[in-house]
Amino acid sequence: MTTNKGTKNDTFKEIKQREIDHAIQVIDAIDKNPDPYLRYKTGRPITDIKQMFESSAFKYPDNIAFMQKFRKGEEYREIKYKDALEDVNALGTAMINRNLKGKRISIIGETNYQWESTYLATIGGVGIVVPLDKELPEEDLKHLIQDAEVSAVFYGKKYDKLFKEMKASGDTKLEVLVNMDKDLILYLEDEQDIFNADDDDLHNGDYSGETLSWAQLIREGRELVSAGDREFIDAEIIADDMAVILYTSGTTGFAKGVMLSNTNLCENLMAAPTILNVNSWDIFFSVLPVHHTYECTCAFLMPLYKGAAIAYMEGLKYITKNLQEVRPTMLLGVPVLIETLYKRIWKSARESGKDQTLKKLLAINHKTRKFGIDISKPFTKDILKVFGGRMRMLISGGAAINPEVLQFFNDIGITAVQGYGLTECSPMAALNPDVEKDMRNASVGHLLPGMEVKIIDKDEDGIGEICLKGPNVMMGYYNNPSATAEVIIDGWFHTGDLGYVDEDNFIYITGRKKNVIITDNGKNVFPEELEYELSKIPFISESMVWGAVEEGTSNSNTIAATVTVDEEEIKLALGDDYEMNELESLLWKEIDKLNERLPFFKRIKKLVIRDREFDKTTGKKIKRFVEDNKQG
Repeated sequence: MTTNKGTKNDTFKEIKQREIDHAIQVIDAIDKNPDPYLRYKTGRPITDIKQMFESSAFKYPDNIAFMQKFRKGEEYREIKYKDALEDVNALGTAMINRNLKGKRISIIGETNYQWESTYLATIGGVGIVVPLDKELPEEDLKHLIQDAEVSAVFYGKKYDKLFKEMKASGDTKLEVLVNMDKDLILYLEDEQDIFNADDDDLHNGDYSGETLSWAQLIREGRELVSAGDREFIDAEIIADDMAVILYTSGTTGFAKGVMLSNTNLCENLMAAPTILNVNSWDIFFSVLPVHHTYECTCAFLMPLYKGAAIAYMEGLKYITKNLQEVRPTMLLGVPVLIETLYKRIWKSARESGKDQTLKKLLAINHKTRKFGIDISKPFTKDILKVFGGRMRMLISGGAAINPEVLQFFNDIGITAVQGYGLTECSPMAALNPDVEKDMRNASVGHLLPGMEVKIIDKDEDGIGEICLKGPNVMMGYYNNPSATAEVIIDGWFHTGDLGYVDEDNFIYITGRKKNVIITDNGKNVFPEELEYELSKIPFISESMVWGAVEEGTSNSNTIAATVTVDEEEIKLALGDDYEMNELESLLWKEIDKLNERLPFFKRIKKLVIRDREFDKTTGKKIKRFVEDNKQG
């Protein structure tokens, strides 16, 4: 892994010069790379997140950086880069003044400006940031606070009681509590006339010393900076030092803290836009939790690196309204979100009686677009209006997505691709190009420049474990050298994902190593492969494939599938008053069609219809090894 630190005797100036030289080398290497899939050469060298954000503020001072409603029902407030930098400098200065220099600082709450400005301040000269999953139960949060030795928590208002009690217990190292949602009137003082003075969302701060507010710290910091305090502004950042501890699992006892440095993050930011272009006029519509590294790097740090804007959704029930207000150009989502949008569009077309016309039109348009002729615009303009009318790109990550869904959006004029990443890779490892002729959306994407990939322990089909190497790979797991040694071997990160790589460095994933089902004849079955095929059946909403172990055997010689159904599609096919035997017959008819295309050892032989949602992680992935998920 690249290192810039040198020895303890090196001065900060010497270390920084090496970091600058390295960043310049990265950009030069990309510029000289002959790979035809690396077509965008507009990046600039960056050494750390502080320098990245400062340089963006100087390069794009009057561009809109953030768009947020600080109170529901109000219009979006726009915060320019130069003003956001002032806020971050003020917040960081106040945090240092509150004795948080060098401390571990957690952030938990909704994705918003308060959360992201706190991240920028923490990583930009205060301490080490420890993002927390807002869906975790109290005992898990306490475990992570203890494990990371957190000294301060910035939180959304609903966590106020929880963290006060946690601090009072004396079981943690918590010193400072900051409520990010209280006293926003202190931040919005120039527009306070539009707010109700009795609004609980804007007032009722606790100034007893037990709890501070984010807005209060901004005000304090502004006064300190005005008085000449430059301790935060002039803070020295060593790019290879640990900057982030990001926990990958929400299960107490199993959570691993991924240690990321500024170098890890910056390598991702410089590499990814060479494959997929981001413009300074783009508006990213933020819908995912920012504690996940996918959203954090790709929809928070990336737009800031490129001078683009971030607009925050108020909540899922407001998504349509907010899309019309913001009129964004880019949206990053997980497959379930993008597939939901896809289903809604087809539902609307079906209800209006236009679904067959749309199918024929898109089939023709798919061919004519190869010659630069788009005949769909008059017909699809109403669909595009749903996204605000300016949406140009959808990016799917976090899990596999049906390429047909991505192709649909490409056919209606919205570029849609998928990428591949892991928290341990900061997170991006591969990304599909944004030029349709180069897309391979059956693949998770083209390997990012600066990275290496190899496949080990290949089977007879050439499928093996995907291993990655590059400067974006994590420093290791926090306080867990044994776990680190298990996955980083001779500099190669063993992902646990199974798949293969083609001659052009596009990566294809077939499943997870730990999920493989071994049949009684020694054959390997990848459940993800079958789940992907089941997802194409319109009557199935979600599925989990597993191996049923029969009595007297040690292997999973019966391939079983537990599914939830799409009630709307079922009722269209069977009517409102269908019987269970009719449903089973309908599903088996489709599964039999699938089985005909599969080798015998992969065929699904047992079906369980589940009448409730699967138990899932906070990242909305089905918990594969929870026994109840196999039941109906």
